Amino acid sequence: MMNCRVLTTTLPLCWAPPKIQPSHSCRSTIRIQCSSSSPELSLTAEKLENNVSMTGGAYNFERATISVTQKLMSAPKKVTIVRHGLSSWNEESRVQGSSNLSILTETGVQQAERCRKALANIHFDQCFSSPISRAKSTAEVLWHGKEEPLVFLDSLKEAHLFFLEGMRNVDARQIYPKEYKTWREDPSNFIVNGVYPVRKLWETANEAWKEILFTPGDHFLVVTHKSMLRALICTALGLGPERFRAVDVNNGGICVFNFNRRGEAVLQSLNMTAHMYSDHIYHY
Repeated sequence: MMNCRVLTTTLPLCWAPPKIQPSHSCRSTIRIQCSSSSPELSLTAEKLENNVSMTGGAYNFERATISVTQKLMSAPKKVTIVRHGLSSWNEESRVQGSSNLSILTETGVQQAERCRKALANIHFDQCFSSPISRAKSTAEVLWHGKEEPLVFLDSLKEAHLFFLEGMRNVDARQIYPKEYKTWREDPSNFIVNGVYPVRKLWETANEAWKEILFTPGDHFLVVTHKSMLRALICTALGLGPERFRAVDVNNGGICVFNFNRRGEAVLQSLNMTAHMYSDHIYHY
């Protein structure tokens, strides 16, 4: 919690026409006082002004949502998540799932390169990626030239969609109308052979958060897939699998989370894509 000393300022609170002086003082003193158990965090007005970003933001938050770690961390963490670049099956409007057959296209490589340039001024202690081809290739572009090796996590893999994988959406809708409709309109209840892929995704997303957040370091880069990204966002915010389609992230889109020591998250940025249309460089 921030500690403030007493700030005193005198402000004019009335106005008089030219050549006419007010008959009494119209000035007032405002006193602002904050208390805290951490005196070392005290900031003067000048220092406070210099330390607040121009757009504002969460400062030293103590409570957010549920904890994804269920355990105290050594320090607060920041996590930047990137969806992989355009893939061949994205381009062909096919259901991708966990298949490794969909590869990064030339456009996808360019998108990954744009992400790399846009994040060039941000320091990351480690990069985690799904080992599936399209995410792996994106991560290799983003992490090119770094000393630390890429870390591939199975918990960042995309949802397994069984017989739908590889099918064009239009064909899947015709051949498996009931299953496809459930997948599109009620995904948390989509079931195949007793398995609920989206509900399973929530379990693996929780595993991924713990693997990432208990790694030494302050800021991590994560590269994964849209469905997994949805699961990561929702689990961090305490939303269930029925909210699966409540968020969306474009190819090359960037999301940023801040976590306090209890593993509670604040979503700082969702689906940033300015770098896809300009030479935008992020600073956060």
